[in-house]
Amino acid sequence: MCGIVGLFLKDRALESRLGSMLGGMLEVMTDRGPDSTGFAIYGPGTESGFKITVRGKNLGGLADALSKALGVAVGSVTRDTHLVLSLPRHAADKARDWLAAERPDVAVTGGGRRIELYKEVGLPKQVVSRFGLEQMAGTHGIGHTRMATESAVTTAGAHPFSAGADQCLVHNGSLSNHRTVRRNLEREGLSFTTDNDSEVAAGYLTWRMQEGDSLSKALESSLETLDGFYTFVVGTETGFAVLRDPIACKPAVMAETDRYVAFGTEYRALVGLPGIENARLFEPEPARVYAWERH
Repeated sequence: MCGIVGLFLKDRALESRLGSMLGGMLEVMTDRGPDSTGFAIYGPGTESGFKITVRGKNLGGLADALSKALGVAVGSVTRDTHLVLSLPRHAADKARDWLAAERPDVAVTGGGRRIELYKEVGLPKQVVSRFGLEQMAGTHGIGHTRMATESAVTTAGAHPFSAGADQCLVHNGSLSNHRTVRRNLEREGLSFTTDNDSEVAAGYLTWRMQEGDSLSKALESSLETLDGFYTFVVGTETGFAVLRDPIACKPAVMAETDRYVAFGTEYRALVGLPGIENARLFEPEPARVYAWERH
């Protein structure tokens, strides 16, 4: 099951509505995945700034402690069980090291210049409300509603997964060789925090892009490396992409207008979007990468 959605805005006039549009799409997908919900939003950023989204308990005072340890100014915004830390880009790696050493109870869900990544157990309507998604602005975002068919219902197993700066992935399907791919990626220096096959897919794309691939090229490479049935929706700092496996047994539909590109596991996720009646509607072809970039 599971339901995935994505929205990439071309029209700047829609950016203030990104969260409300994406939230509506997620809520429509509720019966495809009532166990957990997650989303990533690509909002405003600065060249010298970096955001780290963390999840856990007892987050009060975390920003001050991190600021004192690193000797840099650290801002913070609390959203329910998550905290978005803002700090200079040059301090990002040290911040992650400090969190791992001093606050191992806190999970880092994502980090980058623009990304904020939230996920929790619960129905989409509940999670959207808890995190205030409808008030969030940005250029693009992806979301996921999960049915935990192969693992426990936990927040750690919820999507999206992020393995690199400003990169994240949601996935509908199952990978058969993710253990082998994971071992190979660990030899390349990547680390993983869950047993979810989607985290391995996110890590693979990150590794390929670190090796110099574009997002499109990394996805093309994944067709040869990742075995299984899947639909991926991927976000990067400036990009948005969709890929289905060569058999394409999972449902998927896309809509494109001069204002946006939208993805939904089912068409009903798209019907509330402005101008959908005039959109070019199509089913993504198997083993073909669809990608858009903002410049």
